[in-house]
Amino acid sequence: MMNNRLPPAWSKHLKSGTAPKPGLPRPAPVQANLPKANSFARAQADDLLLKQAYEHQQAKRLSEAQDLCLQVLARTPNHPLALYIMGTVCLGYDDEAALRYFARAVGEEPRNPYYHLSLGEAYGRLSEFSAAIKHIRYALEVQPDLVEALCALGRVYTQFDKPDLALPLYEKALKINRDHPKARIGMAAALTGLGRMEEAGVYLKEAIEHRVDVAAAYYDLVQSRKFTEEPAELQSILRELDGPRLKSEAVQSLHYAAGKVLNDLKRYAEAFHHFNKAKQAAGYKFDINQYRRFVDLTIETFTPDLFAKRSSYGNPSEAPVFVVGMPRSGTTLTEQICASHPDVHGAGELSKLWRVANAIGLKPTASDLNKPIMTVTEGLSKTLAEEHLSYLRERAPTAQRIIDKMPHNFELIGLLTLLFPNARIIHCRRDAIDNCVSCFVLPFSSAHTYNSDLRALGLYYREYDRLMRHWNEVFPGRIFENRYETLVEDQEAQSRRLIGYLGLPWDDACLPFFDREGAVTTPSRWQVRQPIYKSSVKRWKNYESEIQPLIEALGDLADV
Repeated sequence: MMNNRLPPAWSKHLKSGTAPKPGLPRPAPVQANLPKANSFARAQADDLLLKQAYEHQQAKRLSEAQDLCLQVLARTPNHPLALYIMGTVCLGYDDEAALRYFARAVGEEPRNPYYHLSLGEAYGRLSEFSAAIKHIRYALEVQPDLVEALCALGRVYTQFDKPDLALPLYEKALKINRDHPKARIGMAAALTGLGRMEEAGVYLKEAIEHRVDVAAAYYDLVQSRKFTEEPAELQSILRELDGPRLKSEAVQSLHYAAGKVLNDLKRYAEAFHHFNKAKQAAGYKFDINQYRRFVDLTIETFTPDLFAKRSSYGNPSEAPVFVVGMPRSGTTLTEQICASHPDVHGAGELSKLWRVANAIGLKPTASDLNKPIMTVTEGLSKTLAEEHLSYLRERAPTAQRIIDKMPHNFELIGLLTLLFPNARIIHCRRDAIDNCVSCFVLPFSSAHTYNSDLRALGLYYREYDRLMRHWNEVFPGRIFENRYETLVEDQEAQSRRLIGYLGLPWDDACLPFFDREGAVTTPSRWQVRQPIYKSSVKRWKNYESEIQPLIEALGDLADV
């Protein structure tokens, strides 16, 4: 989601338009001396433009905000506030660019806590957790009671599999501001990460009573258990939906919450009505033709011949393991089973490989993938692999295998093979209709526009399937196909096959994996705390009449 927060000190200055910037010297009175007068006039003009840019940014008119910032930067190339607003505009759309703008703002004003906080948050969005922690901690050194920074650091610790370190931060934030939405919701997320569902519920119910980020609180609250009879919360959620002037994000959260409860209660048609409403509120559009071109180009570029000529590329390490597939295909479950092994670390969904792909120009919007691949020389492949390994090692210095379970790495199997020819790849597959329905009933970020309607989702699934068939032809026998239904049918036998594929001796710790200490920070977190369950197989039949567009789009991949 867009981050539309700017530092309170700056916002004050921007709204009034006259007060000098905090922390900067007050301008001297204008004298007849012309150059000084010019620079003062320029500073005033910059301030005026940035005040307007800020207002545009708050109103989500992002291209207008961007244009004004660029005007200021053309005249005053390193204006810190212009760089900062540019960063907030990019956050959530192009996190790489946001990172660069925030880093430049920090370079201009190294003591500004808000710039460090935002730079840390940008690093967090890219799963660069140690850099995120460093910058947010610095913001707290400069301003120890900055609630935004306490919550941001708590959020990073929760995502970084250390929710226990997040708790004291949220406690401190709540002492300063009992009703700060990020503190309450964050505290609940940290407790959920630790498996303390009851306590999390208390914080969420308080948030609702105090009218603090009600929609997000309801959404998190209904995720924490399975309902067998209608809870009082359902009518409250439906009442909230009738409220005036709801933001799009709130409308989505409430519809998803209602859908989740109704689905638990087996009231499938009503549930699906809410899931559809949530998608409409998000308003995403997916360009299937552009995506098909990307898959075509990937298949044309990454041929057996390309790899034969580059057999000496990359790093021979066997530490990296990539768990790939569609979202909701069992990737979390698979990672948890493997990570229960004492020699394996589950690092969660890392965006690192995508950062490498973006840096060399391997993007779904590219018109040619040959050029980017030609820039990867043998030397560069070794440098990138080395850097990637040290990034993984930071998470688990002694583990023999480190799992990155970013599902969409299925698009980058060519790149990851150039970096790590011996990396293990586990491909999670699930009944196509079940898999798509399971995606559809959840809120995905704007990076997943294919999940915006049933037809788009079915067509996207066909492209994913086509690409995976290509990788299996290029690397016969290399990729372990892990079928969700097989895993659910006989967990022990399939778990033994998985550990064998990783080249490790069997360990009984891999069976009762739901007792594992690790935090789970994906939508599967409640399920992963339960023993393995079979209720998810052929679940789509409950929705048969609602999902015809999906079944038609899947064509021969739909096992009806």
